Amino acid sequence: MATPISSLVSRHVTSDLDLPVEAILDILDLAAEMKRAPGRFAQSLAGRYLALLFEKPSLRTRMTFELAIKQLGGDAVVSTGPIGEREPIKDVARNLDRWTHVIAARVFSQSTIDELARWSAVPVINALSDRFHPCQALADVLTMKEHFGRIEGLKIAFVGDGNNVAHSLMLTASRLGASVAVATPKGYEPDHEICQAAGGVMLTCDPAEAVSDAHVVYTDVWTSMGQESESKDRERVFAPYQVNEALFAEARHDAVFMHCLPAKRGLEVTDEVMESPRSVVFDQAENRLHAQKALLLSLLS
Repeated sequence: MATPISSLVSRHVTSDLDLPVEAILDILDLAAEMKRAPGRFAQSLAGRYLALLFEKPSLRTRMTFELAIKQLGGDAVVSTGPIGEREPIKDVARNLDRWTHVIAARVFSQSTIDELARWSAVPVINALSDRFHPCQALADVLTMKEHFGRIEGLKIAFVGDGNNVAHSLMLTASRLGASVAVATPKGYEPDHEICQAAGGVMLTCDPAEAVSDAHVVYTDVWTSMGQESESKDRERVFAPYQVNEALFAEARHDAVFMHCLPAKRGLEVTDEVMESPRSVVFDQAENRLHAQKALLLSLLS
């Protein structure tokens, strides 16, 4: 079994940078092993409990985290709604760490994750914030490794909004040796400090330039939760960044299409690309389960 992450990093995973390269590689190896032989790990976390906090609606994150802990012999409790509204976040953290063994939170603000981690005595996992989506990035690189046999040397093109998914993809994939090109309209670029931390990311306003010769073409919704008032303006600004058959044809002949889901078909991606034989979006969704199983087991081992 892979070396427990707890021996490699601080106990919390608030951003991708809490996972050094060695830990990411261990997670990928463990996730692949768990996917091949799930029965071997069926009682690995018996008696352990996961607290799930959701400020935002969720399908993949909630289902895969609940299934992950249950398939490892533990269980989950779920709370929905604003965190820190009825009582301070520091009190929420210190209640949960008396009852459960790990906390995963899907929140609007990164500051909420950071505050939970500051006060919690048990591991806190960022299950999505406005700045990062590390669990998605783990599933993404696991999917790439399955399809290409490697991450190092791949070219990954992200087209659309320089958002939390783009941030985590850059931070994780680039540290594993991939080159990342990001195409966004002016004013929608990824955070400058995160680009610097990722190192060597190509930024462009030309989606065809980013996609040219790419192994992976990745996009996400143009309007994230909390930005609904901007949706009409964003649809106009991002229209040239749609991943359609013409843009996808700029990539390598063996390129795959990726999307973290949910997808707005007809906006950031066409139905033809989503349903293409080279679309691996549901492999990504499945791999959320396996990557998170590996993350939970490593943190709690």
